Formats: sequence, C-alpha cells, structure tokens
Amino acid sequence: MAQVALPPPISWPLLAVPDAAGRLSYPSLEASVRQSIEIILRTRPGERLMRTEFGAGLEDLLEEPNTLATRRRIRDLVTESLERWERRLLLDRVEVWEVPEEPARVRVEIAYRLRRTGAGGQVHLTMELGG
Repeated sequence: MAQVALPPPISWPLLAVPDAAGRLSYPSLEASVRQSIEIILRTRPGERLMRTEFGAGLEDLLEEPNTLATRRRIRDLVTESLERWERRLLLDRVEVWEVPEEPARVRVEIAYRLRRTGAGGQVHLTMELGG
C-alpha cells in the first residue's frame, strides 16, 4: 500500500513548520522588506483589528480619474505609509506615471535602500483607475 504525503497541520497560532532537517526557514532581509511593502500597499486602513491605521489605502483611489491630482495623492499615500510602517527602509524615490496608450492605468515606481545594509531595491506596481 502506497503512503500519501499529508501537508503539515495548521494550528493556532500559525507557527512555522521545520523542514526535514529540523530547521526553520526565514526570508532574507530583502525579501522580508519587499513582502512588507506589498502588505502595506494592499491593506486598507481599518482592515486590521489591532492596527486600524495600518495600510496605504490605495484601493480607495481606484475609482478616481487618472489626473495629476490623483497621481500626486497616490505618491503621497505610498510615501507616508511606507515611511510610517516600514522602518527598515529609506525611501529614495516614489514616482507615479501615466501608462502610455492606457489612460486608466498608472505605474508606481518605488526606489529604496535598506537602513541596515544600504542595499538598494525597487518595487513597481500598476494600478487601474476609474478613468
């Protein structure tokens, strides 16, 4: 009879499961910061119970027109939220551009350095606005 490999059990609190050698794997500093940026930008304020102010709130702008004022609001929200919630980085630049020939889309470019190592990183995302 063949054995079927079962996934590791899910328990509370959600704890990491060691690999076959008994080691826990953790993301690198660079990967952890990138994941944190994504979480901050995808979270709406009020979405987290114990941190009701956490997040950038970019989804609130999805129905806004693609104007210079909207792009400035996006830039300001990204800058303020990353400076507040991700203290492991230093922002070098946050730019929001129109996507050529796609009037409802904007591209957000974030350039940063890690405080601890000085290593640079970049994150790019595209948002679709209301018009």
